[in-house]
Amino acid sequence: MAPAPISPSPAPRPRQDTATTLCGDKLSSRGTRRRHGDSRRLRELGTRSPSPCVERPCWRGGPQHGDRLRFGGTAPPWLSVDDIQKMKLLAHGQVVSKTRVPAHGQVLRVRLHAEGDPQPPSPGGDCRDGRCGLIKRPGDLYEVVAFHLDRVLGLNRSLPAVARRFSSPILPYSYTNGATRPIIWWAPDVQHLEDTNNDQNSCAMGWLQYQEMLRTHGRVPVVVGTPCKSIQHGEWGRLALFDFLLQVHDRLDRYCCGFEPDPSEPCVEEMLHEKCRNPAELLLVHILVRSSAPSQLVFIDNAGRPQQPEAKLNFRLLQGIDSFPEMAVAMLRSGCLGRRLLESLYVDRELWDSQGGAAGLRPLLRTLERRGQVLLRYLQQHNLTARGTPR
Repeated sequence: MAPAPISPSPAPRPRQDTATTLCGDKLSSRGTRRRHGDSRRLRELGTRSPSPCVERPCWRGGPQHGDRLRFGGTAPPWLSVDDIQKMKLLAHGQVVSKTRVPAHGQVLRVRLHAEGDPQPPSPGGDCRDGRCGLIKRPGDLYEVVAFHLDRVLGLNRSLPAVARRFSSPILPYSYTNGATRPIIWWAPDVQHLEDTNNDQNSCAMGWLQYQEMLRTHGRVPVVVGTPCKSIQHGEWGRLALFDFLLQVHDRLDRYCCGFEPDPSEPCVEEMLHEKCRNPAELLLVHILVRSSAPSQLVFIDNAGRPQQPEAKLNFRLLQGIDSFPEMAVAMLRSGCLGRRLLESLYVDRELWDSQGGAAGLRPLLRTLERRGQVLLRYLQQHNLTARGTPR
């Protein structure tokens, strides 16, 4: 089943003359300052103070005409300079060539030329210079939200992504019909196995091997010299937390063993679910690293399941994990996740407008917040820890 769009139907674009804060709320004549004593009264009631969530200044400037990104002079601190450069390339780069991606019929890899780039447009480039992106389906817009979630949580393992409407004559009509699509930066150094039947991994690993590795805090059980031998143990806690919040099953549970799937699920139609009875047959997918950072996982294909009901949350994704990244857990506990995500998503004007602004995005953000609270309860019930991990 293809990932559902963020909203069931395109939302009307907000009026351009409506004054908004960076979070899309109408400006109040009173501003956002709290009255003196509010924090003290909240503490007396046993309620967590809104700080630091509401004390970040709201930027009130409008974007330059035609600009698809809104940084307002200062970007959110969780977006790095490198993130911003890649987002600008994805949002504004001229499409100069396209290539089909094998086994991904609805995905195009495109070469981009940024305005002001000293290098002339080169349709024949092979993407090794980092000037390419993957255009995906409109229903995969959740990948853009996933990128911002990754950065707000301090995980920093997914690839930059923006939303964009395309008009290039190079692209097929279905890509230029006005629909907003995600475009994800193409990392040229992601390492793949040479096995054509398993080229979506940097290393081959089964579920039982994975669980034993987690239990013993060992290295990835692979042949010395393969790309995955250097993966740090803390990476698996990052992956599990990220996949649980988004309900991405493809990496750790592509067989849907952790919940009862609908008959229309690919794992049922392809008879993968039947293999749950024999754990020795279960394999992990999309376990990838980059040659530039071989000790870190890279998260791809992050369009999870925003509409997965709470009764069907997949806790198998957390199995075997004994600690989670401290910074991410602190963000979940702070109560600031939704506000921070709203601030981050505001940067992407195309995504923001296509979803109807803050009002259209808030139901999705509440879902992520609720899943975060479920995860915190899981940590408490299983006496699990949060530990600092390398960036």
